[in-house]
Amino acid sequence: MKFLADMGISQKTVEALREWGYEAKHLRELGMMRAPDIEIVQKARSEGRTILTCDLDFGEILALSQLPLPSIIIFRLSDYRPLVLNPLLMQVLLECEDTINRGALIVIEDHRYRIRRLPISLD
Repeated sequence: MKFLADMGISQKTVEALREWGYEAKHLRELGMMRAPDIEIVQKARSEGRTILTCDLDFGEILALSQLPLPSIIIFRLSDYRPLVLNPLLMQVLLECEDTINRGALIVIEDHRYRIRRLPISLD
């Protein structure tokens, strides 16, 4: 799996993903610090990357686009430090890799995670 980390995600999380054997890039590394969300979605889709973010706007973009990719993992935590976030992310990656590869919006919270398969129905 390949990942694109939004600005709210720590570089330490990107480094952890690389240590776990994944390909990961941070927006900062790509010079996309001020890129609009839609441009980030297009970049992730064109490169086959899953977006990691704390920004709920990405869920709305996915719902409106009605496209099956890219997958997006949104973090809604009380503590965003990599010490807390990284183990939760690893758990989701281990349990949901196939779902992520097929297209999903995953919201990771402190004690649970929720999955919506893409495309998101507007009904």
